[in-house]
Amino acid sequence: MKNLRLAAVGTLLAVLLTSGLAQKATQHLLSNDELKNVVPSEFFFRGQKAPTQLRNSAGFQMADGKITFAAMVDVSGYSTAIQQKYQGMFVTESRLNIGGSELAPGQYGFGFTADKFVVMNVASDDTLTLPYQTDAELKRAVPLKMVEDGAGYKLYAGKKWVAVKPD
Repeated sequence: MKNLRLAAVGTLLAVLLTSGLAQKATQHLLSNDELKNVVPSEFFFRGQKAPTQLRNSAGFQMADGKITFAAMVDVSGYSTAIQQKYQGMFVTESRLNIGGSELAPGQYGFGFTADKFVVMNVASDDTLTLPYQTDAELKRAVPLKMVEDGAGYKLYAGKKWVAVKPD
């Protein structure tokens, strides 16, 4: 009887291990629970820490498990000059193509200005600047969201968006 129990437990463990190894991560938008695990409560940018807004965060995971996410940040403690172009944090573990421009893995600040999408390093130096698109047909504009778009994603801030494609 004891041997039968051990054999059953051994078989169950073997099945679970095999099925666990057989499953591969798939590229997908991050769920709210996944975002809670990766979005920090504060983000360091230009010499200060600012609270992030988990409710205004979005991201995706690649098939290899690498994550990219963005979150709006409370920028009230920053100078007006920085507030004009810094609205959130952007973190990527893989190389991206954003609107036709390359972005290396790293942690960045980002913002949608009057006429451009700007990505800055943590010292507030512009790393990437490009025009954004506007979706006039969008019914419910929200502060930040990401939607699937073919092999990539659209990062929205209100009705403004840029294409984000993993390399």
